[in-house]
Amino acid sequence: MLRSNARAENDPLVVRAGVAAIVNRDGQFLLIRRGKAPSQGLWAFPGGSIMVGEPLVAAAIRELAEETGVEGADPRVLAAVDIISPPGATAPYHFVLVPVLLRWVKGEPVAADDAEAAGWFTPDEMRDLDAVPTLWPVLADAEAALAHQSRWRARIGSISARSRP
Repeated sequence: MLRSNARAENDPLVVRAGVAAIVNRDGQFLLIRRGKAPSQGLWAFPGGSIMVGEPLVAAAIRELAEETGVEGADPRVLAAVDIISPPGATAPYHFVLVPVLLRWVKGEPVAADDAEAAGWFTPDEMRDLDAVPTLWPVLADAEAALAHQSRWRARIGSISARSRP
């Protein structure tokens, strides 16, 4: 069984790493409303800590399943995001969040673990939600990756169609 590094969790001078599972299905993204601190009550992508010895992609798939019951596959790691406490904070922190774009495989979201709600939202619907600040740069990166993937598939499809007899 993988376990967390207790020293790192309790040391305010150690940067902690976590993952976010970014799942898109038919133009909607899967979000959860956090049920515990940090970010309690705010909407975010499912995710959490990486356990010692756990590859970050495996952590994203695990967190997705634990928090929503949804299964994802075909991971693509996106740009990491820093979450740093404001200057002068009484309890300083620094997290590095690594978003992992996953293809939806199966399952309907059910809030579990530390999520108090879960659901699919379009980017327009997301704008009306109280969300964690990191949602927006991660969403922009995910949308760019999906658009690139779509253009690439269209290009491959047109090449394949021209090469058929």
